[in-house]
Amino acid sequence: MAGVWQAQLMQKVNNEPVSFRELLDSPGVEEFLELRGRFGFLAFHGGNLERRTEQIASDAAKRSDASFYGVVQPKGMRQHIPSKFVDPAHSSKLKSFIDHCEVVVAIHGYGIKGRWTDLLFGGQNRELAGHVAGHVRSSIPAYRCVDDLDRIPQRLRGVHPDNPVNRPVKGGVQIELPPRVRGLTPLVLHWPSHNHKEHRFPHMEHLIEGLADAARSWPVAAH
Repeated sequence: MAGVWQAQLMQKVNNEPVSFRELLDSPGVEEFLELRGRFGFLAFHGGNLERRTEQIASDAAKRSDASFYGVVQPKGMRQHIPSKFVDPAHSSKLKSFIDHCEVVVAIHGYGIKGRWTDLLFGGQNRELAGHVAGHVRSSIPAYRCVDDLDRIPQRLRGVHPDNPVNRPVKGGVQIELPPRVRGLTPLVLHWPSHNHKEHRFPHMEHLIEGLADAARSWPVAAH
């Protein structure tokens, strides 16, 4: 608890937001909500923090008629609010998303030396984790999809009950993506036509399609 308090104190000294509500009220931060089906994708660490996570979640949602919630931080801002403190009491849009969705998939980014091709599937809904991991595994076989919680670093497991991914009625899956599959390594950034939207890096494109396939094939209640 002392560590959390000290971190919050330092944020106050530096005039940085210390709550999800303060983050949403910060200049340049954008919040998005698209309600469609009861399968949902969310990315609340998007924009300049965990780059391209909101693009992956948004595109997968559109392709599968799923719902989407995202928070995008502007260039120059990298404020990390831990997932367990991303409170729907601070956002009517997040609350609407959670109330509307039966299950959700949260898209995050991470980087650990030696795990550049590991996609980590955490969250409390382990049946859904296996389902989504299976579809992604088929779509990008060059990557390792880890859906065994014991093989995921504890801080990346996403199983805290206050994490938004676990708040819908049937919970959800937290996916941690390394930089490469998001198109952020030096090799990928020099991929031909990489900066043109119509020529997205193939690994990221195949990932999105795998996520959309998983959403389309998972049974949820009618709208």
